[in-house]
Amino acid sequence: MSISSKIIEEQKQICAKYGADFYPCAADERAGVALQTLASEPIYGVRKKNEDGTASWYIWGGSYSATPDFYQPLCAGHIEDSLPIALRYLALPPGYKFIIDRHGHEDVWLEEEPNQPPQTSRL
Repeated sequence: MSISSKIIEEQKQICAKYGADFYPCAADERAGVALQTLASEPIYGVRKKNEDGTASWYIWGGSYSATPDFYQPLCAGHIEDSLPIALRYLALPPGYKFIIDRHGHEDVWLEEEPNQPPQTSRL
């Protein structure tokens, strides 16, 4: 399981586009992914400060839920299987958020307090 050099180049381009440091996550780092929501749009991603063994990414589609089982752990290298359009954003550093869809919408920004709960108010 590894992240291809093509994806790494796309990640570097996204970081440069938004003036962010390149902060890649290893393919074996875990992210919280709401797998049951990934057919919904838009797709949201939030990166918090790194915690032990995690990439600290939280990714979901559609409406957010605060239920304890909303996210499932998924290695970053496996996100390509379930949501390949999100891979190019996974090298943004902690504090960054994104909203994307399958029609080309892209909104990326730096949140001032990266450990606050995910918000969806930026629509």
